[in-house]
Amino acid sequence: MSLAGKRILLVIAGGIAAYKSLDLIRRLRERGASVRPIMTRGAQEFVTPLAVGALSASHVYTELFSREDEQDVGHIRLARECDLVLVAPATADLMAKMANGLADDLASTVLLATDRPVLIAPAMNPKMWAHPATQRNFAVLQRDGIQAIGPMEGEMAESGERGRGRMAEPLDIVARVEDLLSGPKPLSGMKAIVTSGPTHEPIDPVRYIANRSSGKQGHAIAAALARLGADVTLVSGPVTIADPMGVKTLHVERADEMRDAVLSALPADIAVMVAAVADWRVATSAEQKIKKQPGEAPPPLELTENPDILKTVGHHAQRPRLVVGFAAETENVEENGKGKLERKGADLIVANDVSPETGIMGGDRNRVKLITRDGVEGWPDLSKEEVAERLALWIATQIGGTGA
Repeated sequence: MSLAGKRILLVIAGGIAAYKSLDLIRRLRERGASVRPIMTRGAQEFVTPLAVGALSASHVYTELFSREDEQDVGHIRLARECDLVLVAPATADLMAKMANGLADDLASTVLLATDRPVLIAPAMNPKMWAHPATQRNFAVLQRDGIQAIGPMEGEMAESGERGRGRMAEPLDIVARVEDLLSGPKPLSGMKAIVTSGPTHEPIDPVRYIANRSSGKQGHAIAAALARLGADVTLVSGPVTIADPMGVKTLHVERADEMRDAVLSALPADIAVMVAAVADWRVATSAEQKIKKQPGEAPPPLELTENPDILKTVGHHAQRPRLVVGFAAETENVEENGKGKLERKGADLIVANDVSPETGIMGGDRNRVKLITRDGVEGWPDLSKEEVAERLALWIATQIGGTGA
């Protein structure tokens, strides 16, 4: 998606999540938006105006009573010369000011004076978010037409506590900005199924067969397809990462559960089978924990093959228009990917080398090859989010979505 020509007024309030504003600025600008930042005094305790100014390539506004900035009623000009006001992070203090019409610094004055859409990304300690006063203020802001994204569940950077209070991730915030400012999306009206993560195949109530998949790539792809307008169902094996925003997530554990969830989500236009499904399971898992016996060899494990979900979907009577599979290989990546393309009935295989030295399994980066019947396209080393965005755009082009 593009934000070319869009003007974003970014208000950065004082919280540890202010460090995410630096990545947020980069993400907005790489989509063509111009970013004009306002920083509260609290924000400047966490990130510097120098860093914000360098990333935004813009003057950073900090003071209401600035002789230079206010000589032509600068706060009114800031409030009106934008397409959207984005507050990230939005602290409990700033939300309270907004809800009650207070204007005692530049940020709160601009927010009171603007007639443009406002999007806030709350971020604070879970106890502060759950406090009745904060919930009252948030309800007032929603009644006033203020849009919001988050806060999210997770661990707090400053305290180690878990709960709802984390600021939404920059890419999710950008997606919401695009929702508010852009027109029809390429995959609007299309339904997509994505699988992600590992499966756990029980040996006994304690032990299981699994792999090192983190789910990061699959979750990122589900989110990227949703940002392009698709109605996405994500079938996720056991992972430790949060469900992506804007996506219906079904949680499963075993391969047969994943297959059943995928088939129940058909019919669909797009299927992207990213999950690293265990190839085998124990034929009969023990009802009780298997105990070691002194001097005895471990009991043999009889394995049986798990369902091949990609092949099932690729040859299904309700086969999606576009079927994408992933091939995680440790050798002969291209050759194995080509073989999988034919056997599984897929339109595309995204193949990668997951040898231990690559750090791809469980890591944050990926290097993939796109294998189709027309040839092979290699992509450079990218973050998993960047791979997801590129793949989602490739899918939109191939399936001919509106505006693709």
